[in-house]
Amino acid sequence: MAKAGLLTPDLPSLRAGGQLLVETLEHLVEAASPGVTTLELDRLAEGHIRSHGGVPAFLGHRGFPATICASVGEQVVHGLPSDYRLVEGDALSIDLGVKMNGWYTDSAVTVGIGKLEPELARLLTATQGALTVALGEATAGRRTGDLGAAVQRFVESAGFGVIRDCVGHGIGQQLHLEPSVPNFGKAGTGTSFKAGMVIAIEPMVTLGSPEITVADDKWTVLTRDRSAAAHFEETVLITDGEPERLTPLDTVLAKVAGTLSGRLPGVNSGARLGRVA
Repeated sequence: MAKAGLLTPDLPSLRAGGQLLVETLEHLVEAASPGVTTLELDRLAEGHIRSHGGVPAFLGHRGFPATICASVGEQVVHGLPSDYRLVEGDALSIDLGVKMNGWYTDSAVTVGIGKLEPELARLLTATQGALTVALGEATAGRRTGDLGAAVQRFVESAGFGVIRDCVGHGIGQQLHLEPSVPNFGKAGTGTSFKAGMVIAIEPMVTLGSPEITVADDKWTVLTRDRSAAAHFEETVLITDGEPERLTPLDTVLAKVAGTLSGRLPGVNSGARLGRVA
């Protein structure tokens, strides 16, 4: 992957793309209910993005055939939208990218379809919390290892597994740039964050083993032991203080009745280590 930060980011385009991405996710989580197919959600996403001047970032990327990644249950990421109809108790991860004026943003959220089993609800809450922890490490002078170590410590202390073979990434005029941003590691190591760098932070957490496999469709990433997984992601601008959250999930989560708190507490809006997600 090319390196991030070689060009001064076009902040107006990144902010506009991020706003459109968040608005699209809001529509998707409102629409996601028992009986709705993931393909219907995909068509809704593409229509909303294009009608507001954006381009679906994933569609056609390396041959990916859809606008969203729709991953259910043991599917970690890159799930293909299909005729599968959501059912009560599903945990649905929606990963979405938007290209605006040549600049990319990327974000993901996992939501419950109706009432979740308690342990699955706790998984979603822990993964959301892991993103909050990661955002607290995303400041100039900190390192990718600081972020990864903090996420790993938080997740494993809650009794869950951290996916190691899928990682966050730099982002800008390409969807995937260096640095890799893993959700595990050793504090004080890795790439140093610099003000002006734009990265996508995306904890992926599982109820069981962190080992993964890829389905026969060559896209969908699954937990090897078929335990449930969750995925949260935001694109952020690194600053000398708190990061500027270009795709803040607060309003998205506020529309998920009874599943999560609807806020990420304590964070204001405003060599390749694994498969980039």
